[in-house]
Amino acid sequence: MTANSDLAFQGMNVFVGNFNGFQIYDVRDPRNPVLRTGVVCPGGQGDVSVYGNLLFMSVEMPNGRVDCSTNPEAERFAGVRIFDISNLDAPQQVAAIQTCRGSHTHTLVPHPQDDGRVYVYVQGTSPVRPDSELAGCSGGLPNDNPGTALFRIEIIEVVLDDPTLARVVNAPRIFADRETGDIAGLWTGGDHGPGTQRTSVTDQCHDITVYPEIGLAAGACSGNGILLDISDPENPVRIAEVSDPNFAYWHSATFNNDGTSVLFTDEWGGGMAPRCRESDPPEWGANAIFRIVDRRLEFAGYYKIPAAQSEAENCVAHNGSLVPVPGRDIKVQAWYQGGISVFDFSDPANPFEIAYFDRGPVSEELALGGQWSTYWHNGYIWGSEIARGFDVLELLPSEHLTENELAAAKLVRSMEFNPQLQPRMRWRADFVVARAYLDQLARDSEVSSSVVSEMAAALDTAEGLRQGVQRSDTLRSLAARATTLAADANELDERRLLGLAEMARALAGPS
Repeated sequence: MTANSDLAFQGMNVFVGNFNGFQIYDVRDPRNPVLRTGVVCPGGQGDVSVYGNLLFMSVEMPNGRVDCSTNPEAERFAGVRIFDISNLDAPQQVAAIQTCRGSHTHTLVPHPQDDGRVYVYVQGTSPVRPDSELAGCSGGLPNDNPGTALFRIEIIEVVLDDPTLARVVNAPRIFADRETGDIAGLWTGGDHGPGTQRTSVTDQCHDITVYPEIGLAAGACSGNGILLDISDPENPVRIAEVSDPNFAYWHSATFNNDGTSVLFTDEWGGGMAPRCRESDPPEWGANAIFRIVDRRLEFAGYYKIPAAQSEAENCVAHNGSLVPVPGRDIKVQAWYQGGISVFDFSDPANPFEIAYFDRGPVSEELALGGQWSTYWHNGYIWGSEIARGFDVLELLPSEHLTENELAAAKLVRSMEFNPQLQPRMRWRADFVVARAYLDQLARDSEVSSSVVSEMAAALDTAEGLRQGVQRSDTLRSLAARATTLAADANELDERRLLGLAEMARALAGPS
């Protein structure tokens, strides 16, 4: 048996990493996934990403070998593997880029002007390899060794037509003090005072999520959450940082679709411990949500699953993604044996759960298991269950989520999805999207129910008309009314009203 880890998506296939390699599932029928290929290639938790005909895999553990073998005499490997997956039934390793701390996770970053190149941000968390094993590697604190492989990330450039040329092109010191240049410029490790967490020193990033369309990345970097300007992806620049007395280890990050907030997770206990018990503080092992204001981070609130878990269940905030409901910020997230939580953080100060899935403990005694990562992709929730396998789930309507909102979410489709490479979600012109906004206004807004009913009636009238002047005029009148109401609305209602207005104009067509 081996533990399953992270996921990547391409076409009708899901790639499931594990500690001994990866598997490829054919999911043309999501209710009946079929294992297509299994690749044995030990070396770590096996985080994977896919891009065109290439698959990237993180390797960091001592059992990693260049040739994917289990032969202890073979050359050691720690870094990023690249596989050619043009033949999904027989993936072939074509490159293996060694790095000083291996690769715990990695992030694909497309080149903004050159479709033939991508970058790989390497997040290494292992001890530094000795120079005798990999030339140029050395550890230690900056005062003793200014060239230490700590306090940095590494960036690999990949030429897609010839991945054998992949190489490390930069190792930016993204933790440096802006004034002094000290490369150990962020959290130095330790607690924050009485009653606070003991937080790891910031000498590494566990995960970096990039959002190329807004030119930003969010780094969960052991002792800090950071914001990076990636307009030049080969040379990322830190523009903001935060610490938190309730965080033990900054683990991962997710932007909202508008790029106006970002959520960081805390992996208190390293994923192996029961950290969701009734006795555990709700701010520990949780998510912290920050507003992004003038490219700075402002704390807004915390979210942790509301259902207490037992001593036998390892549980802490882990990997997830957005659910593309227009007008709302909704995330589906794995919590190990805490299961899956779907929650709304549209108001970052007041997040709340809207759905969950929880099987219960895998054993009467504490044992590693549960959801490692859980993502929304093309209408379904896909989960990598550490001990029990690969899950596919469907989100159902409830008092918190209408059929129109779910139907609108299912309009968002993508051929590829890598969780650390966040895309902008867009909705095509469709009446169900407009109705999703109206459902939100009807359920929870300061707009009067009579006004919402009148706008819903206007939308119904427009949909019943054939294409023509009357239909277009009805929709433009609806857009104008929604825009007028938005001018005096609160932040959430303004967002919904402006979304409704934009969709009504799109449905009306050119004027």
